Amino acid sequence: MAPNGWLDIHGHFTVPTSDEALKEQLKLFHSVHFMVSEPWTWSPERVLPYLDSANVTMQMLSYLPRNLTALKNANDFGASIVKQHPSRFGLLLALPTDNVTACLEEIKRGDTFDIPNDGYALLTVYNNVMLSDDSLEPLYKELDARGAVCHVHPDANKRGNDGRPSPLIDVAFDTARVATDMLYKGVFRRYPNIKFVFGHCGGALPVLSGRISLLGTESWVPNPLKLTREEIERSLGHLYVDTAATAKTGLAPAISMVGIEHIIYGADCGVPCSTDATMAENQKDVIDIENKLGETGSMARNGWDLFPAAAKRAEEGQKRI
Repeated sequence: MAPNGWLDIHGHFTVPTSDEALKEQLKLFHSVHFMVSEPWTWSPERVLPYLDSANVTMQMLSYLPRNLTALKNANDFGASIVKQHPSRFGLLLALPTDNVTACLEEIKRGDTFDIPNDGYALLTVYNNVMLSDDSLEPLYKELDARGAVCHVHPDANKRGNDGRPSPLIDVAFDTARVATDMLYKGVFRRYPNIKFVFGHCGGALPVLSGRISLLGTESWVPNPLKLTREEIERSLGHLYVDTAATAKTGLAPAISMVGIEHIIYGADCGVPCSTDATMAENQKDVIDIENKLGETGSMARNGWDLFPAAAKRAEEGQKRI
């Protein structure tokens, strides 16, 4: 029996910082065409009222700084938030995938937190290293042995093309490109126990999945692992995706690729490209599509199956109310 309410797998956070750092953050946003009007800050006190209004019982938090010291500090801060609000938040431990040794050390460190992390957060490309890079084999072996849940997010901080910020459309192609390379490099074949959850309905991957299966085994496509059409479809169907900011037109191809049972609700909360209004509209799109399919509440519940420890914390919290 799952807890009451929704599990949101796609929540961001930031760590407290100085006013000077916030000014620099705003300059950085503007330099990559992200035209926010003021610096962005985060606190659980700001987020919890939104979660209550959206009937979200628990939100998974992630933050992936590009500097190792900052990443460790972010994981520590995220763990402290979970300790303060164990029935409302979970932590997806950030992994610095440009350094496999540091990844393995951080995984061990996460095990020692008062409330261990519920899963892991990965960037499609971290400091120019793609998730398909051969150097990550030891990491994937460890994650596979753990049956880990790994939320995969595109790099939304790089400069977008054509004078617009990358969160608008570039992130969708970033996700598709990296996931396709992981497919052809055999990551999904070798590590079937890792539950990869790709953000934003999988970006452009689901709508391109039919093209990949149709053409991806043709003689003109390099295919050193001899993937078959059946394996391509099976590997892509084994993935998970979340609903963040893309449900209206992204869910249909995503459901076609992975099935509704592999769709996890995600709001994309905690970043300046999301507002309470846009998150509410996207959630309504999720509900409308579920209702049309006769699957009311399924995407809200699916996430609980991935995170049994989080579900237990949520249930305990609801018993105390």
